[in-house]
Amino acid sequence: METDTVAIIGPQSSEMAHVLSNLANELQVPLLSFTALDPSLSPLQYPFFVQTAPNDEFQMTAIAEMVSYFSWSEVIAIFSDDDQSRNGIITLGDKLAERRCRISYKAPLPPGPTAKRVDVLRELDKIQMMESRIIVLHSFSRTGLLVFEAAKSLGMMGKGYVWIASTWLSTVLDSFSPLKREIANSIQGALTLRPHTPDSKRKRNFMSRWNQLSNGSIGFNPYGLYAYDTVWMIARALRLLLDQGGKISFSNDSRLDGISGSTLNLSALNAFDGGKLLLSKILETNMTGLTGHVQFNQDRSLINPSYDIVNAVGNGQRLVGYWSNHTGLSIVPPETLYSEKPNRSSSNQHLDKVVWPGGETARPRGWVFPNNGRELRIGIPRRVSYQDFVLLVNGTDKVQGYCIDVFLAAIKLLPHAFPYRFIPFGDGHKNPSYYELVNKIKSGVFDGVVGDIAIVTNRTRIVDFSLPYIESGLVVVAPVKKISSSAWSFARPFTPLMWAVTAAFFLIVGSVVWILEHRRNDEFRGPPKQQFITILWFSFSTMFFSHRENTVSTLGRLVLIIWLFVVLIINSSYTASLTSFLTVQQLSSPIKGIDTLIGSNERIGFQVESFAEGYLMEELNIPKSRLVPLGSPEEYALALERRNVAAVIDERPYVDLFLSEHCEFSVRGQEFTKSGWGFAFPRDSPLAIDMSTAILSLSENGELQKIHDRWLSKSACSSENSEDDIEQLDLKSFWGLFVICGIACMLALLVYFWLMFRKFSRLPPEELDTTSPSTSRSTRLQTFLSFVDEKVEKPKSSSKRKRESMSRNGYHINDESPHRSGRMDRNMSQNGDSWLTQ
Repeated sequence: METDTVAIIGPQSSEMAHVLSNLANELQVPLLSFTALDPSLSPLQYPFFVQTAPNDEFQMTAIAEMVSYFSWSEVIAIFSDDDQSRNGIITLGDKLAERRCRISYKAPLPPGPTAKRVDVLRELDKIQMMESRIIVLHSFSRTGLLVFEAAKSLGMMGKGYVWIASTWLSTVLDSFSPLKREIANSIQGALTLRPHTPDSKRKRNFMSRWNQLSNGSIGFNPYGLYAYDTVWMIARALRLLLDQGGKISFSNDSRLDGISGSTLNLSALNAFDGGKLLLSKILETNMTGLTGHVQFNQDRSLINPSYDIVNAVGNGQRLVGYWSNHTGLSIVPPETLYSEKPNRSSSNQHLDKVVWPGGETARPRGWVFPNNGRELRIGIPRRVSYQDFVLLVNGTDKVQGYCIDVFLAAIKLLPHAFPYRFIPFGDGHKNPSYYELVNKIKSGVFDGVVGDIAIVTNRTRIVDFSLPYIESGLVVVAPVKKISSSAWSFARPFTPLMWAVTAAFFLIVGSVVWILEHRRNDEFRGPPKQQFITILWFSFSTMFFSHRENTVSTLGRLVLIIWLFVVLIINSSYTASLTSFLTVQQLSSPIKGIDTLIGSNERIGFQVESFAEGYLMEELNIPKSRLVPLGSPEEYALALERRNVAAVIDERPYVDLFLSEHCEFSVRGQEFTKSGWGFAFPRDSPLAIDMSTAILSLSENGELQKIHDRWLSKSACSSENSEDDIEQLDLKSFWGLFVICGIACMLALLVYFWLMFRKFSRLPPEELDTTSPSTSRSTRLQTFLSFVDEKVEKPKSSSKRKRESMSRNGYHINDESPHRSGRMDRNMSQNGDSWLTQ
């Protein structure tokens, strides 16, 4: 650098990069590195430092997405305790956290060549005792191979383990082929990443020339290609600088003269006057190199970073997929996807099958129970009531109950058995606090809790739950009394308003049909008293479709058809509702549900130490003075019978057991919360996931229902319905039908009177019963009404006129039957009227 430097390629380590970057900033000399890929080397802090290979941040993102793809939640990180490896693992932790995963343990090893086998064995011994079996190894080749050799000797390269190595392992695979047998055996089944360089003719020609020069004795890895492109990058930038009139000149930096106390001769260094311009030309690089398209983003990272995902198999390697910052994991080369829109959805992530350590092809579960000889401590509530769920048999360590049987059935379906023991929690005199019980997991007293543990919000903040194995929810229980049958039970299906409207429409429809039929139909004529009786009879006989009066007018038939349809619907609804009222045992209570309790000042009972107390106070704003703690089903019944409480609020499974022995109470309204019971485990525990899978299997194969029937299917009381379950039918259910029928009646009357008025207006004056042209309106109205009331004689039918004509001409006509003749007479049309009034 004392001979006036315009650019620097290197260094290889991040530690040296941190030192030289500060010096490069002072000298304004671009510093380019294809191996110092520490994510902490920020361009804001080191503006003259440029990384010409993918930054380790992308490598850690790829590893995190692989962990998420295989549905693992925890990894163990082994790394060299140097800047690049340490900062890379920090970045990995951040990327895993974004995917709800985490690093459960970090195992630092002495940096570089100082790592000894004893150091590695010490850390691996610790890791063997842990539950996670996903190990990420981020170091350099010497330390990494030492870790694999030690892991092989400890049996940690067998079934159940997963090893993911960073790019150092792919450089070993590419640089030394074939591998030595002992190295190949120690890395079997491991996954590693290799910077992806697209295949091209230019790349193949270069590799061919390299093999000729080295006689095939020295392998070539992608970082050699990045080194080649880095040299060309500087050369192109210098050419552009000179072509655009730039000059290479240097000047003394006075700030370097003031630095003393160093073995470096800094005063002999000169600053590059064109450093900023050369740096800008480097960052403007847009070329096709051996590594593909070379261009920088705004943050100075290479565009389209991508990696090959390689599986160490046999004496070589096998490609199982790719990772790119564009689409994530895929089985097609990334360059073929750059023209498509980015798609990072889980359904679009794919990898080929992997041969894992031990030769397994099935995805390892990623964890085992810690091999430390300690049993899992499973806490159970020592209940004094509802012991069908959890019961500690007196004088023994035996535990039984519905919740216990579900847990025992679930652990039988787990891939690996684990030692455990139940530890009761509570004094045995009252039900324990379930919040305190769950909190024991957070404090490390218990490794899990089994029992009637409701999954509620404040508990999910401190532990993880399995899927619920039984549905639950808060319900209201209140005393009920039976409703005795009444002589007026037949009127209960309809509300009074519904009865009134229905009766009114019977009369309205009867009157409308009478008006439409009165002028032409003899069955609707006669003395006023007879006509009134006819209207009533016709109206109400339609209820049973037993009306005998014939309708001859088109308008009358139209109204009657619509009304009969309405009557059919009303009859069917009435019959169904009356059947329900008479056949179902009726119960009554002033408590209709939770809304009734909220709006009253009645006292409410709840199970002691239940989450119901907090819910009623915090969510429903019910004062604590109204809440009464109750400890057992017997206390429930006594408090309800003595009216010490108006109702009891508890979870559905408890209530079902309570009602199976106390038929004088009933559930009022619907469940007003929805939840379930599950098993609790520490946060991010893989056991919660495995237990959830086991519970699903129990549900699908019917075993969960069998356990439920064995413990909870008690039916001492028959199923009862309250009167709230059967509601009276009101006008809201039928108003549409009544509106349609009413409109039909109005339209029929309007059309009828319009036709009558038109006929009346066409009558000659001599036919009107008026003596003066200036007849008053009242007289004319009376005349019109008389005209409407006037009987219209039936004209002879055409067939009858024809028979009479033939008879006059000497022909004899014999009717087939009197019945046929009468029927024909009734259906004859009337001359002079519109068809609508026929």
